[in-house]
This record gives sequence, structure tokens and C-alpha cells, in this order.
Amino acid sequence: MIRFTLSCKDGHRFESWFASNSAFDSLSAAGHVTCAVCGSTQVEKSLMAPAVRTDEEDRKRPSLSAALSPQEQAAADLRRKVEENADYVGLSFAKEARAIHDGDAPARAIYGEAKLDEARKLLEDGIPVAPLPFMPKAKTN
Repeated sequence: MIRFTLSCKDGHRFESWFASNSAFDSLSAAGHVTCAVCGSTQVEKSLMAPAVRTDEEDRKRPSLSAALSPQEQAAADLRRKVEENADYVGLSFAKEARAIHDGDAPARAIYGEAKLDEARKLLEDGIPVAPLPFMPKAKTN
């Protein structure tokens, strides 16, 4: 996974995670990357510095109970909404998304995991999918 700092035509800056640079390029070309603020599909990568952490920075790192940045809060809110309103289908995401699209499964919101080539094939077939800026929580029995 790679995190990009993005900006839209109106200058809104935000971050998002992608499987790779080429994943961003193909999703952007298909109009599936939108501004987190205004919804514009005219989004491009911004210049960004690599995040390199030292041991001293690790010691100064805020605890999990510290206040979240606006981007972290937005990601946390998105995660909560997705988990409350969609069914987790795990590694069967591509199969289930195609079944819903074809009318072979009940229409509903789903999320899960798919290989890049599976996601690309769904997009090529006109089935809308988008990457989430978080990994699903591990499901336990």
C-alpha cells in the first residue's frame, strides 16, 4: 500500500491509500478518485516527502488516546460508517460484487478484499469499486 497526498482542481488537499502507483493511475483515469472535500474527479498527486521515522520520533509519538488529525478522524468516521452499513465479504469481494451487479445476489453495500487484477476487471466491466483508506479488521470467531 502507498499513501498519496492528493489535491483537486479547487486546491483541496487530502490523503488516500492505494495498492500501487498504477492503481491510483487506473482508478483516477476511470473517474473513481474524488476529492474528499468537494467530490471533484479532477484529482492529482501532490508533491510529498517520504515519511522516515527515527527512534526519537517514536518515543515522542502521541498515544492512541491523543486527538486525531482531521484526516485520521475522517478515515475513522468512514471506517465506522462502512462497518455499520455494509456487509464484510472478505476475499470473496470480487465474486460477490459481480453477483450483485449481475442480479444473482441481493443488492446491498459490501466491502472486502480483492487482488488488484480482480478490482481492475470489475472496473473494466463497469462494476463500480473503490479502494478504502483502511484495512478491514480481522474477523475472529
